[in-house]
Amino acid sequence: MRETYGEKEWQQALCAELQRVREWIGPRLLTTVFFGGGTPSLMQPQTVEAIITEACKLWFTSPGLEITLEANPNSVEVEKFQQLAQAGVNRISIGVQSLRPERLQNLGRKHSVEEAIKAIHTAQSTFKRVSFDLIYATPGHTPDEWQTELEQALAFGTEHLSLYQLTIEPNTAFERLHAQGTLILPVDDLAADMYELTNSLCAAQGLQAYEVSNYAKPGAECQHNLTYWRYGEYIGVGPGAHGRVAVNGKYLATKQFRTPERWLKESIRDEECLELSADEQEQERILMGLRTTEGIAWNKPITNEIQTLINEDFLTHANSKLTATAKGRLALQAVLRYGFMDS
Repeated sequence: MRETYGEKEWQQALCAELQRVREWIGPRLLTTVFFGGGTPSLMQPQTVEAIITEACKLWFTSPGLEITLEANPNSVEVEKFQQLAQAGVNRISIGVQSLRPERLQNLGRKHSVEEAIKAIHTAQSTFKRVSFDLIYATPGHTPDEWQTELEQALAFGTEHLSLYQLTIEPNTAFERLHAQGTLILPVDDLAADMYELTNSLCAAQGLQAYEVSNYAKPGAECQHNLTYWRYGEYIGVGPGAHGRVAVNGKYLATKQFRTPERWLKESIRDEECLELSADEQEQERILMGLRTTEGIAWNKPITNEIQTLINEDFLTHANSKLTATAKGRLALQAVLRYGFMDS
């Protein structure tokens, strides 16, 4: 028989885990808090507030502390927006995914377009910063259809959008459908055209691409995600959460138990805590940093492979920095495999 746990048990466990991590890593400056990975907006606002309060007691906080919560655009979650803002959340990220009913159906989403629009408007009147996401290059998607949808999205006037091309991940329903031939994605050239269209339309509205799939007005970039891409330190708390943190001169990769019941039962909730070698850290730094328009510091020799990527306009090298061009970001996996996997 499966055990069930209430909100009180979750709140106590999450706050206790924060206390354990504080004892382990010591004093730090807290710059962002991110409630993500699933459906955090189903959490009661009082639990969100308790976690924020506990984190702010345990660590020093930056004056512009960014507190983001991911939410789905259904009425049950939207009704909590005001309480979540009062609890301390100052940035909301809404999983809209599409503004077309047929695309929502294809993606297996349960909310309607009307609910998505209501969620965006409610968020804009409630939170200081609002973002939402859309997925494009889905089966049957054309550039004209995507332009109409993206222009509608831009008309809401949010300062941040996350715009992802649909990818086939292993062991998912999308992979099975793709293997059966019932899920056919746009060919590479068409997907590339849609990516270029995305960059152009967003730039015209003042939203610059600062990462492969993220667009923002200056100053509205997601600070939490930038921590990942700049290869900064972060702790992961809760089932399945990952972290990267330096402790006692070691740079560690942590992963907490994925199963909620097991996570609640364990006193030490890290399933893995592995020291990363210098080479592993460098690989991760490259993989994450080349996703951004900032690029990465590069004071090492330029290999023949990297020079080829520069010559073919996939990378630029200036002022001791390597940066992927728009063309390079579009083909980033191939760029990484060719130029860096053995570096």
